Amino acid sequence: MTKKRTTTAKRSASRQAKRPSRLRRLLGWLLKLGVVLSVIAGVGLIYLDAQVRSKFEGKRWALPAKVYARPLELYPGQKLAMDELKQELRALGYRFERQASRPGSVEWASSRARIHSRGFNFPDGAEPSHNMLLSFSGDRLESIRAQSGQQLPLVRLEPILIGGIYPRSNEDRDLIKLEQAPPHLAQALVTVEDRAFYEHHGVSLKGIARAMWVNIRAGRFAQGGSTLTQQLIKNFYLTSDRTLSRKLLELPMAVLLELHYSKEEILEAYLNEVYLGQSGSRAIHGFGLASQYFFARPITELELHQVALLVGMVKGPSWYDPRRHPERALERRNLVLKMLFEQRHISRAEYDEAQGRTLGVVQQRSLHKGMYPAYLDLVKRKLREEYRDDDLATEGLRIFTTLDPLVQTRAEAALEQGLKQLEQRYGNKAAGLEASMVVTDPQTGEVLALIGGRETRYEGFNRALDALRPIGSLVKPAVYLAALEQGYTLATPLQDEPFELKQPDGSLWQPQNFDRRSHGVVPLHRSLALSYNQSTARLGMEVGLGRVIDMLERLGAERELKSFPSLLLGAQALSPLELASIYQTIAANGFKMPLRVIRRVTDAEGKELSRYPFTLKQQVKPEIVHLMQYALQEVAREGTARSVYNTLPANLNVAGKTGTSNDQRDSWFAGFTGDRLAVVWLGRDDNTSLPFTGSSGALRVWTELMRRERPEPFIATRPAGVEYVWIDEATGLRSDERCEGSRQLPFLKGTAPEQSVDCGQHNPINRSLDWFRNWFN
Repeated sequence: MTKKRTTTAKRSASRQAKRPSRLRRLLGWLLKLGVVLSVIAGVGLIYLDAQVRSKFEGKRWALPAKVYARPLELYPGQKLAMDELKQELRALGYRFERQASRPGSVEWASSRARIHSRGFNFPDGAEPSHNMLLSFSGDRLESIRAQSGQQLPLVRLEPILIGGIYPRSNEDRDLIKLEQAPPHLAQALVTVEDRAFYEHHGVSLKGIARAMWVNIRAGRFAQGGSTLTQQLIKNFYLTSDRTLSRKLLELPMAVLLELHYSKEEILEAYLNEVYLGQSGSRAIHGFGLASQYFFARPITELELHQVALLVGMVKGPSWYDPRRHPERALERRNLVLKMLFEQRHISRAEYDEAQGRTLGVVQQRSLHKGMYPAYLDLVKRKLREEYRDDDLATEGLRIFTTLDPLVQTRAEAALEQGLKQLEQRYGNKAAGLEASMVVTDPQTGEVLALIGGRETRYEGFNRALDALRPIGSLVKPAVYLAALEQGYTLATPLQDEPFELKQPDGSLWQPQNFDRRSHGVVPLHRSLALSYNQSTARLGMEVGLGRVIDMLERLGAERELKSFPSLLLGAQALSPLELASIYQTIAANGFKMPLRVIRRVTDAEGKELSRYPFTLKQQVKPEIVHLMQYALQEVAREGTARSVYNTLPANLNVAGKTGTSNDQRDSWFAGFTGDRLAVVWLGRDDNTSLPFTGSSGALRVWTELMRRERPEPFIATRPAGVEYVWIDEATGLRSDERCEGSRQLPFLKGTAPEQSVDCGQHNPINRSLDWFRNWFN
């Protein structure tokens, strides 16, 4: 019995010895696991810390390039109607008030306007803010006076922001500094979103506990309890998914962010990061851009009620969208104002005044971003010749273009009016019309306006750049210029008779006139003015296709031109932009002036990266071009474009050419005055025939544009090598100004006919061409 007890005692002691041993092993294992987890956690924290600092201290955002229109320059004597100035100011978001007391405000009267401009940092220097009084006389700006009474010779308004080039994320933002934020913005944000912002260290335990209780009761993640710092972490580094893993990762990152950066730095980053809305595929981030998007004004000019609305939208930009849900947005804005009042951040008077205001949100289409897709398309193509897509979309470049919003608006209105009239006149025969237009300044080569299709806001097929259409008679000035270089004169008689030419494939080319008639012997200038095909084709073959192609290339054609006889009558397809370049050279006295779309490019800080100055190259002698300018003006006065003077004033000198392609598939007009050049194309995308020609279609749209533009007349400078001689039109011989059938024509010195026709003294006539007297000086 004693033996059994001894054995049992030994076993019990053995078991007791094993238990501590197992416990020690378990504790040791847990300790090791804890060390490993601590190391992993430490490494993880080090990694998170590196990630937090790397992005916050480096390139925080991919900043889209900003594209600006030309700045409106104001100077005494300028041709500028008050309504046009008002249109520009509204596009810039100026406020029309009883007193222009701060930047961005205007006082308006019948013949005067006081403007308190904002100023702008241009590439060539800063334009200060001006408080100025503008006086008008009719459609001219008479004087500009500073508040001190001093005369101002020139003032530039800030340029309209017309678009951007966005990163792959399609996020858009305008960065602001904390000190640029309007009064109450930072305080309202803290009051509404995180009252303990200046007390906690990135995480609010009280807020987390409250959120946990709400989530437990709801049985789902209904509330986050996030601080502003956590919200910034979520938006800046993580996703917006409501998952436990994301929430757990958010906490240490928020603490790390607060360890390294001040509250002011964190709040400034939040102001620029927060999501506040959607414009199509473009995400609106930050209060700076939201101010422009919803109120069309810089954030520095926001008032209390506007600040409250934007802060209220942080909770749910879609839910509180003031354009789609104005009642909901108004209720939320007033709640923010009430919270500010209850926390004694605003006075009772401020609260009552702000609560009584309307939302004041502008309509989306009143903002100019995205209003000019065809022009922006051209800008992007030019930029890609020098810059990578990634740089354009992420480096915050500033692109200053030549777009004139006032000219663009007139061009769009002229096109709409012209197409409407054509459809009323021709009914279903004019259905499905498309159009494009290019408007330039012939003195500088700057592209002022561009229309890529009938739907001017549509970002689709850009017909001004990509629609290659047969140019019809718009090719003829090149044919006649080539002939003038070879010794022909404007008085040279041409045979306008049928002829045929055998092609290499055995087919016959038989050009015909539009009226299906022949006109016998005609002087060269009349052949061009009346656009005779038979005489033009004969002339082109005599001069040689090679010389005509060479002339087209010198004038500005850059694509390969096919050496077929049909080229002489416009079978070659070109785009409206290419034709604008060709006619630009003619308008510029033979100097090729590449069309300019961009003036300068700077980085985000304003440092100049690229400049696009005027460039000139003499391609055709001015004396030769002077003869052509005379002939093109005759087209408008006496030829196929003479209907322009049914609308435009008689003292406006216009030069241009109508064009109609084979089977009337394309209607063209290219023409210029002293300070405007425009090319208009009308047609159908399916290439079917039109019920009108160039003179009864495109010319009408061009004329309507010039009626709205009120351009300067074309005044030619006569080169020293040109003389004017009276010629008998019937024979092409010298005549007397008193003789019937005589007219004065320009000739290169030494090329005028020496033989004279005797018209006799029995039939004198005073035959003067009034338009001719005023077209040169």
